[in-house]
Amino acid sequence: MVTAFMDMVGLLMVLPLLPYYAIRFVGEGPLWRAMNALGMGGEGAVIAVLVSSFAVAQLVSAPVWGRVSDKFGRRPALLIGLTASVIAYIVFAFANSLELLFLSRLVQGAGGGTVGVIQAYVADATAPKDRSKALGWLSAATNAGVALGPVIGSAATHLGTAAPGLLAAALTLVNMGFAWKYLTESNEHAGVAKKDRPVVRRSRTALLRVTTHPGEPASRLIFIYAIGMGAFQGMTAILALFLYDRFGIDEKSIGWVFLYIGVLSVVTRALLLGPAVDRYREPKLSRYGIVLLALGLSAIPLAFNYVALALAILLIPLGTAFTFPCVTGMLSQVIPNHERGLYMGVQQTFGGIARVIGPIWAGFAYDYLGKGVPFYTGAALALFTLTLSAGMEAHLTAHHAAQKAAAT
Repeated sequence: MVTAFMDMVGLLMVLPLLPYYAIRFVGEGPLWRAMNALGMGGEGAVIAVLVSSFAVAQLVSAPVWGRVSDKFGRRPALLIGLTASVIAYIVFAFANSLELLFLSRLVQGAGGGTVGVIQAYVADATAPKDRSKALGWLSAATNAGVALGPVIGSAATHLGTAAPGLLAAALTLVNMGFAWKYLTESNEHAGVAKKDRPVVRRSRTALLRVTTHPGEPASRLIFIYAIGMGAFQGMTAILALFLYDRFGIDEKSIGWVFLYIGVLSVVTRALLLGPAVDRYREPKLSRYGIVLLALGLSAIPLAFNYVALALAILLIPLGTAFTFPCVTGMLSQVIPNHERGLYMGVQQTFGGIARVIGPIWAGFAYDYLGKGVPFYTGAALALFTLTLSAGMEAHLTAHHAAQKAAAT
């Protein structure tokens, strides 16, 4: 949780600033000229491509990192990912073109494929009935980083444009030292002789399994996660631009909006998620979360004052807190233990695909179809996932019964 918190502080120190940095380079450079030739030269489209580049690198690397962590351990995979973040922040600090901003996002995305490894680490250390709550606490830690990072990043801009990236790199180096000293290995198969380790299927095989067997519980959960994440990420990609256009919120004050979202996310995951899981269980609670997310997305473009905006945004962290930890917790229960990292990585890959498509669609729709269209289409997609969650209770019950029978 400490490692994840520090990692998120660094990421959110630079992420909210990305649109403002990118706008300086719109209209120049080969990347912009290529996008402009494709009819994507607007500010929204440029920002969406930059945000999506992180997801492209992440979706390629996530199952690989997951498989590596299943075979060799969670700890080395996480340390390599943190190293990639340090390099990415330094590139961001000195970026003087869209191309270098793009490179920084690609490098960090490659290291960011370890998100599934962190989730597998938590699942390793908790009983099945407690995993959604534990993943919620992990999310609370990362969302504390979401709350704190943008404020530090915005404040650092007063020291110069390079300051946020350099400070994020320094914090990540400290985080690496902490992880090296205190992060113990959680994978029981790490370091075991090859002949004694369970066989972990190839990343490509697991990815194809999801697409060729979409009715399986694991596949359905991965699709719920991916579609919901695409809807949420599409909103995130253009939220700063929307707030600037409608309310005049710029790079000096955007940090306070993310602080509000982050605090709500932390409170929800740390205080509300656990009791809610105990009362409703994961399948039902995840459906409640999907509805709240859809309502929040629909309400944001209808807000024309700060009170209405605050109420609309309130629904987003509630929805994501009740959806994503529950879906990931259920996934950890329906996959083989020795392939936990692999499938957590596969989930991140499909989530990464959605993180690419969602922001690109949101940027295009914002520029050409209307400022509310990205929010409304995201809400519709979120509601669609309700059809995929039908009957999940029965699948979990059957899986637990099969595991108990195998154990006896």
